[in-house]
Amino acid sequence: MGGTLPDIGKPAPAVDLDGVAPGTDGAVRTTHLSTADFRGRWLVLYFYPKDFTSGCTLEARGFQRDLASFRARNAEVVGVSADDAEAHLSFCGSEGLAYPLLSDPGGGVSRRYGSWQAPFSARHTFLIDPDGVLRANWVAVRPSGHSHEVLAELSRLQGGTGQ
Repeated sequence: MGGTLPDIGKPAPAVDLDGVAPGTDGAVRTTHLSTADFRGRWLVLYFYPKDFTSGCTLEARGFQRDLASFRARNAEVVGVSADDAEAHLSFCGSEGLAYPLLSDPGGGVSRRYGSWQAPFSARHTFLIDPDGVLRANWVAVRPSGHSHEVLAELSRLQGGTGQ
């Protein structure tokens, strides 16, 4: 596996990538995002191998299904893979995804999260608090029901308050 998993309770490694994200009008456009863009909010950062594969589609649909629940808890969802922005644009459009997908073609960010299996990102998820501290991770994720696992942990960490 490329890279080392970051430590829980320590600052999360920086993310600074291009990708796609829905605009206020709902149209998906190219964007550039970093972890700094999510300060003050919880961040669910999930790495996945490839757009349009069965497991990745199942996982993306789960996060989309639960997106309103994450946002009600002051959390944003962001996916990362080695796919380029054009593939992400098509994937977001076909699946109706209303959250960003970022492109990590060389695996630099994936490596910082211990999530690189060249030429793909491994299926790992990280939960980062509003101060940028890593609070939980899931390694070798099973896509079915994963979003519910993350949502349950987020609720637990927030003390059930939805902060």
